This record gives sequence, C-alpha cells and structure tokens, in this order.
Amino acid sequence: MNRARTGPPTVGVVIITMGDREAELRALLESVAAQEGEPAAVVVLGQGAKLPALPDPVAAVELPVNLGIPGGRNAGVRWLREHGGADIVLVLDDDGLLPRTDTLHLVREAFTANPKLGIVGFRIADENGVSQRRHVPRLGGADPLISGPVTTFLGGAHAIRMGVIDQVGDFPDKFFYAHEETDFAWRALDAGWEIDYRADLVLTHPRTPASRHAVYYHHTGRNRVWLAKRHLPAVLVPIYLATWAAYTLAQRPPLAGLKSWWAGFFEGVRVPCPPRRPMRWRTVWRMTRLGRPPVI
Repeated sequence: MNRARTGPPTVGVVIITMGDREAELRALLESVAAQEGEPAAVVVLGQGAKLPALPDPVAAVELPVNLGIPGGRNAGVRWLREHGGADIVLVLDDDGLLPRTDTLHLVREAFTANPKLGIVGFRIADENGVSQRRHVPRLGGADPLISGPVTTFLGGAHAIRMGVIDQVGDFPDKFFYAHEETDFAWRALDAGWEIDYRADLVLTHPRTPASRHAVYYHHTGRNRVWLAKRHLPAVLVPIYLATWAAYTLAQRPPLAGLKSWWAGFFEGVRVPCPPRRPMRWRTVWRMTRLGRPPVI
C-alpha cells in the first residue's frame, strides 16, 4: 500500500463524465454510498463540462477541457493524493451501477489477502446480467463467470493499488481513448504485480458497441501501434501489429471505419509516443503462461 496504516485499506472512487448522464450518475453515486463498511472518498470530474449538483460528501471537479479517458483518470488520482490519499483507487463508468452492497468490502479483502495483487478487474454485465464477449479480458471471451489471473483489465470498472501507480506511473495521457488500460497493465506486469479478473465484482452497464465513439477506429489503430512501440521487445513489434491488422480485417468493419483505422495505424507508425521501455522476456513468458502472449 502507499502508506503505513492500521485498519482496512482506504478506497478512493474516481468517476469521469461528460456531464450528459445526470440520472445515471446520480444512480451510480447512490450505489457507491450504499456500500458496506468504511465510506470511500468519491470525486467526480467533468471533462470540460459543468457538473450537476452532487450529494455530499462527493467532490466535484470541473476540468477546463476534455483530457480524454486516461487524462481524466490521472486528474482523479491527483485529486485523491492532494486530499488525503487512498490505498486503492476504484474507477467506475458514469453510466454504471454497483448492484451489490459488499463490492467495496470484497475489493478491500482482495488487496489485503494478496500483497502482490496490483489490479482487480470487474465483470461488466448488462441489465440482464449478460457480459459482452469484448468485456471478458481473455482470448475468445471465455466464460465471464470464471474468475482468475489475467493480463489486462476493463476500463469501465477496476481497482488499482495506489502503490502500483506510484511505481509504474500514470495512464498514458496521449492515448486519449482506447488501450490505455493495456498500456498500464503491461507496465504493472513487468514490475511484478498481479492482475485478477473477479466475476463476483459486478458493474451493471448498458449494452453498447465500442464503435459508438466517434474516435473508436482511429484511436484503436493508432494506440495499438503506440502500445507495441512503447512496450514490446523489437522482434515482437511487427508480429503484434500484423496480428492486429489481420484481426481488424477479419472483423469486416464498415469502409469508413476501416479507412479511419488505417489512418490511425499509420499515424502511430509516424508519430512517436515515448518513452520506449520494452518489457522483459520473463514478462512475455509470464503473459504467455497466463494465456495471452503479447502478440495477440
């Protein structure tokens, strides 16, 4: 943990919003307030948007511009540090909902039981309890009801030990949207931390396609290249990029989306996104043993 203390680890909740989901945000905040045990410190950050009135003691921070998803999360972490800190940072989508009242208790319990645990990923399920294949952080979208160690996590609902952020740094601001979680996860794994997917930690979230975001195809293509250039051993970079290019073509995206993806891909090749810190080969092997070598 990031500081010596007695008692259960403290939790800080970070929620970023564009200010256009007032009813959903209020419901999420109510579900956080209903959690059992020691209350969490909660901060809501408006991404270049005015925030509605929020219930006490929720903190409201209106960012002057939209910093993107990673930038907004980083701003939330900075706020927590400046206002007493937290042992665990919990990030939640503004249109999600915690259906159980013991979720924070289970999060605290997980980090207390395993000092090597750096990140916990939640299961995201729709109103009917169904998890989309893309929301399961394993190859092939294996059974979402099975918990276990993984190599990445979902951005919509996750918890990170503050000590991991202290050690490996913030989310990559320049990514703006897409794959910032994988960038962070790879750094955490290379530093020796563990990542768990927990099927019993649930965030209810509307069923939506990732492509609803206007920048989805472009940023996905660009950030995949940046991810490889920043973190993979040189010999694996072309293999990783070729694999993802083939996968994207196999998905048969709309022509406009495919053009946007390739534009982003070549932007990633052309534009640097430092620093470059290739992961160790022991980390490559560890990820392979966990079922997801960093070429897929």
